[in-house]
Amino acid sequence: MSNDDWMRRSLKAVWHPCTQMRHHEGGGTLPPLPLLPVLRGEGAWLYDFEGRRYLDGISSWWTNLFGHANPRINAALREQLERLEHVMLAGFTHRGAIELAERLSALTDGALGHAFYASDGASAVEIALKMSCHYWRNLGEPEKNRFLCLEGSYHGETVGALAVTDIALYRDAYAPLVRQADIAPSPDARKAVSGESAVDVARRAAFGLEEKLRAEAGRVAALIVEPLVQGASGMAMHDPEYLRLVRALCDRYGAHLICDEIAVGFGRAGTFFAHEEAGIRPDLLCLSKGISGGYLPLSVVLCRDGIYKAFYAEDTGRGFLHSHSYTGNALACSAALATLDIFVEDDVINANRVKAEKLFASISSLSAHPAVSNLRARGMICAFDVTCADPDFSRRFYRAALEREVLLRPIGNTVYLMPPYIVSDDEIGQLGSVAKEALAEALAAG
Repeated sequence: MSNDDWMRRSLKAVWHPCTQMRHHEGGGTLPPLPLLPVLRGEGAWLYDFEGRRYLDGISSWWTNLFGHANPRINAALREQLERLEHVMLAGFTHRGAIELAERLSALTDGALGHAFYASDGASAVEIALKMSCHYWRNLGEPEKNRFLCLEGSYHGETVGALAVTDIALYRDAYAPLVRQADIAPSPDARKAVSGESAVDVARRAAFGLEEKLRAEAGRVAALIVEPLVQGASGMAMHDPEYLRLVRALCDRYGAHLICDEIAVGFGRAGTFFAHEEAGIRPDLLCLSKGISGGYLPLSVVLCRDGIYKAFYAEDTGRGFLHSHSYTGNALACSAALATLDIFVEDDVINANRVKAEKLFASISSLSAHPAVSNLRARGMICAFDVTCADPDFSRRFYRAALEREVLLRPIGNTVYLMPPYIVSDDEIGQLGSVAKEALAEALAAG
């Protein structure tokens, strides 16, 4: 069957995520938004049913770390398939869930001692929020049930996660269902005024956060942040100083610090965990996306032992009764363990420092482009903003890049590059060249 055959079948049967389905049929002055049927993946490339390939410049929604069909992760999954595919984690346990929890805790130097498994990023956020609120309830402080999140924050699209999401496009339609958190100023370095540095912006935002904490003293359960990079708000990057300040503020005002590292963990922002760049540890850490190398749905919440102990009692009602059927899935844990092995065997964090420099260099010439501003990078994430009045800029850019066999998907007028860590120098060069060509075409068309 051809690509068109599979596309037609998909449009009749599948409701695609984060998509206005009408766009795939075209409308107005724009041709249909491409829907790409994928037959297979290999390395940094995706292949359709007609042999055309696409360089995965966004790691398949930020999940893929070591390429598609990675031989080492494949081998781990084959071995696991012969042993155990899944067993419920209530009343049972298995080797993969134990070893993964132990290794993740060790990566925090034991500061976060227990792992609670889930399936995806939004679920991890829900768990962290519930843990924090229930913790304070168990300690006899039920009034501490409010949350703080940052301006422009995104933490997922389930109802609890939407409560700490400050992007109207995702939140407003469900406002009647959502108990909205309080919004603290963003430390986004792009907000710097004349003479300010990124550190100045971080300190100004922390001052605004302290005002919120002071006003809500005794009622805030936790602050949730995306450390170093707020992804869905346009790769908004901030200085690590902000994390150091908010850690101190949360301690001072008796609130948990939740770090949502669903997108920026596992080396994406430079250090293995993004919060390490600031030399701090959160109280609760949410992980997903890259945790399984981009293979299988898996997320985890790591917590401090003090939080775990607040639930430890004879009374069932004091326990954390959250669950889902596939918690700690054995296959997903196997993929995650193989992913951690690759980090060690290939010295990935150090290797990424070299690749990150090359990735940024591939687009650095755009700093002189009249329509480009805020060219920036953090680890294996590069981004720039485009001044363009055309509301369809992102769709035009996406299509232009696909025509050149590269998958790049702007967030509004922010273009970003976030490839798998196994990307070659030639592929990095191709990403940079196509980003420039697609920018020129999208601006000319708009």
